[in-house]
Amino acid sequence: MVQELRNVRREVLPNGLTILTEEMQQIRSTSIGIWIKTGSRHEESERNGISHFVEHMLFKGTTSRSAQDIARQVDSIGGNMDAFTAKECICFNIKILDEHLPIAMDILSDLVLNPVFAAKDIVRERGVILEEIKMDEDSPDYLVHEIFTQSFWKDHPLGKPILGTKETVRKFEQGMLFDYYGGFFYPGNMIISAAGSLNHERFAELVRQKFSHLNAKQNGFKQTAPQTFSKIIARNKKSLEQVQICMGVPALHIADDRRYVAYVLNTLLGGGMSSRLFQNIRESQGLCYAIYSDLNSYRDTGCLSVFAGTSQEWAPKVVESVVGEFRNLKLDRVPEEELSRAKAQLKGSLMLSLESSTARMSNLARQEMYFDRFFSLDEIIERIESVSADQLQVMAEELFHQDKIAVTVLGNLDGLKISSEQLAC
Repeated sequence: MVQELRNVRREVLPNGLTILTEEMQQIRSTSIGIWIKTGSRHEESERNGISHFVEHMLFKGTTSRSAQDIARQVDSIGGNMDAFTAKECICFNIKILDEHLPIAMDILSDLVLNPVFAAKDIVRERGVILEEIKMDEDSPDYLVHEIFTQSFWKDHPLGKPILGTKETVRKFEQGMLFDYYGGFFYPGNMIISAAGSLNHERFAELVRQKFSHLNAKQNGFKQTAPQTFSKIIARNKKSLEQVQICMGVPALHIADDRRYVAYVLNTLLGGGMSSRLFQNIRESQGLCYAIYSDLNSYRDTGCLSVFAGTSQEWAPKVVESVVGEFRNLKLDRVPEEELSRAKAQLKGSLMLSLESSTARMSNLARQEMYFDRFFSLDEIIERIESVSADQLQVMAEELFHQDKIAVTVLGNLDGLKISSEQLAC
């Protein structure tokens, strides 16, 4: 199977800023992202949520544009501008027609380089984010993941919520925002990636015009890898109809060479409708509607988790069935037919995920952030293909241990108890 060669170019400015581009001849759109290599895991506990707060505030106006100017100018070129904050990065991005690239770059760079953090806007945005926190707390599947994460990486910023807490958000003031911004928004901590209908030289020149005046700076920020804690947590919430269950084990960090084995293992376990969890627990036993597994990997740690929503009476059976699947992966080699299917599913979703300019722009930035090199689609597919049933069994034996499984249950528990004996695998 011959894949197209991706036309990827990389350039680093003298001040440390990295520029990445991928030219895609067949489309008219261009997506640009300005990525800051910092996120909620880089916050001290009293500033928890400040990365996300700063991300919101950059849309509230610059030294030359009001929030309304920004919105109107993006709409007037039919653009789509967005941003998000994650545990290890913040991204500001825009998607436009290729002819509008210079104006889009002007707006996006202005947003990131010239914030004003006006006091009245801070007060207003504080209210908006407090509502966002309440909205998430009203969502049971979000809440169970949040309780699980906070307990799994206890006493480490990685376990803290990206949005912050009501207590921390209420304390954010202009000085704190400028202090944080000055500490993390500098060229060596930025990646500017673009994909779509563009010319590398012309794009790089636009970036140089906007960013080359910034001074180089070293990031003195060092963080230890978090410890993981395997506790069983039961949180009563009487208003819920279902019991939400989140179970997880420590897994590989994002750049581990065995990550492709973990990707295939996760796909087999709970990555789709043909996965073992879905087929056994939903289809065969009819114990739940939603059940899936997820692999979350970070710079120095990771977690393979399983989520399910079920009734209070069936919750123990669901937990035991999930543990049963962990046990089966350790005891028995995965049949070749099932292994081939999981690989095909993984390859298909990977290829489909790279069909848009936005996805490719993100893919470039993430590879740069974590691997300092670019992996072609052919290379990734080759790595997936090379995963063997023996490797999967070794990985399962390494991951699934009774004393490593953390469990969080949330809902109207009515005396429901999950004991460590039920986690024996």
